[in-house]
Amino acid sequence: QAQLVESGGGLVHPGGSLRLSCAVTGGNFVPYMMGWYRQVPGRQRDVVATITDGGDIDYADVVKGRFTISRDNAANTVYLQMNSLKPEDTAVYYCHVKPIKWSYAVAWGQGTQVTVAA
Repeated sequence: QAQLVESGGGLVHPGGSLRLSCAVTGGNFVPYMMGWYRQVPGRQRDVVATITDGGDIDYADVVKGRFTISRDNAANTVYLQMNSLKPEDTAVYYCHVKPIKWSYAVAWGQGTQVTVAA
């Protein structure tokens, strides 16, 4: 089973930037899809951005133009560069991996807190 280790969360001022990283261990393969979700208490967990092994990328509308997702397949790592951060970006960010396209199996990171406040 894949294990996901996240890093890069923290406190940042509005307009600032953070870069999240998620390293996948426990396997030596290129996952079909890697991505990031976020959740605020009392709200559903929403997709932020995803990227496939073929490089197809999707962003939530609210982060387009501000966030950039990328992946390093050699390092089994997915990144989320977050620029122009807003208070409404405050959430717990979860790394998500779907190893195989036709499988139900998924893996989640433990979550990393991102707080945007003055």
